[in-house]
Amino acid sequence: MSRQAKRGLLGISLVLPSFLILVFIVVLPIIGSLKESLTNDGGGYDLSNYKFLFTDKLMRSNIIFTLEITVISSLLVLAISYVLAVYMRFNNGFAVRWIRRMYMIPIFIPTVIATYGLMQLLGNHGWAARILYHLGQDSLPRIIYDMKGIIIANLWFNIPFTTMLLGSALSSVPDSVIESAKDVGAGRLRIFWRLILPLTYKTLLVAVTFVFMGVIGSFTAPYLVGPNAPQMLGVSMEQVFGVFQDRQLAAALAFFTFLLCSFIGYFYVLSMIKEEGMRRS
Repeated sequence: MSRQAKRGLLGISLVLPSFLILVFIVVLPIIGSLKESLTNDGGGYDLSNYKFLFTDKLMRSNIIFTLEITVISSLLVLAISYVLAVYMRFNNGFAVRWIRRMYMIPIFIPTVIATYGLMQLLGNHGWAARILYHLGQDSLPRIIYDMKGIIIANLWFNIPFTTMLLGSALSSVPDSVIESAKDVGAGRLRIFWRLILPLTYKTLLVAVTFVFMGVIGSFTAPYLVGPNAPQMLGVSMEQVFGVFQDRQLAAALAFFTFLLCSFIGYFYVLSMIKEEGMRRS
């Protein structure tokens, strides 16, 4: 056997375990969900379950509610995380040292505990409401069991990891490049748009993908602090499957959620392909 053939077999043997894991854990369940979602009450196959998703008023409101929370949460997480990462990268002092020591703490707090903590803080009779009451404020605006509570929970869970990702990308931006731009008269805004953003664009896409998929498929926080109606798709899926025992409709919800995640993943993969093509050319 030639050396090239041995290298080929070695490469296949290294890739094969991860490929098989991907097939059995991701691909086959997706195919099974698609098949289940296309099954009707009579045992045949049609699009009745998907038709119900878009014709039923409650299901439509759940989809819109999920997309609204996902988009708003993703934009807020990226904006706040980018500001924090830039501030820590290009500044020093007590505040920066304090942020660097503290911003990772939410990652190590379990989701359930953090969510109950938010309920105790922001609930109708929580700590914030009690403090405002003693300051003369009659009531706290409704946050828990509302869209705002889910968004705040998403910020708590996603900002630390996103800040870490963006911070690692910003750390690779050479100080000499920034100083050279300042020497030729470039302002802070111009430096950001012309240098910092292009150099961290790839990591930003990774962060967008992770945040979007994490928020749209979340369950614990929406279940505990979200409203009864409308609901996010993860909570609605559990209700359809666990309470109403409708496996086909639950599978349709699951596959539809997968398609939404694939949508953002498609743009990420497409941008990576274009970047790789530009490098080779």
